[in-house]
Amino acid sequence: MAARATLLLLCSMIIAMPMVHGIDESPQAVEKWFEELGQMKEKVTKIHFYLHDTVSGKNITSFNVTATKPNQFGQINVADDPFTTGPELNSTILGRAQGIYLGAGLQETDLFVAFNFVFMTGKYSGSTLTVLGRDPILQKYREMPIIGGSGVFRLARGITTSQTYSFDTTSLNAVVEYHVIVIHYILK
Repeated sequence: MAARATLLLLCSMIIAMPMVHGIDESPQAVEKWFEELGQMKEKVTKIHFYLHDTVSGKNITSFNVTATKPNQFGQINVADDPFTTGPELNSTILGRAQGIYLGAGLQETDLFVAFNFVFMTGKYSGSTLTVLGRDPILQKYREMPIIGGSGVFRLARGITTSQTYSFDTTSLNAVVEYHVIVIHYILK
């Protein structure tokens, strides 16, 4: 009897696994979502957060995988940076920015950024937004396109606007403020 109960529990866990964070990502659920796309409307969502890029000290979240150049050209960093509701690292964590950024400007300090903003808490938990673009980090405001997403943000498109909130010239750690405006789909 105990073996049967264990088997039933395991089967129910396997069946429930596609519903991680309340979003069914199974092929059948995604196909059904696409079939209902004509009945959906576009929604504009605004999200504000602070990304913490820690390249030195304790709890490094961004690792340089190449030799550093004077203007960062050719430097590649792999990141798993937390993003939070406030500029303090101990404020509520919304998720993690996972991806790469690299020095792509030969004449200027420009980065090429490829990030997935992975939401881990709140109403977008289990969803992602994908950002891909140029980040001229010495400009006050920078704009990068949102080229897609998953979960609640399937077929998302939009823009992120960022600015450096703080930068420590000794540690090279930074906090970057992001304003996200994204268009995605919801049922009418």
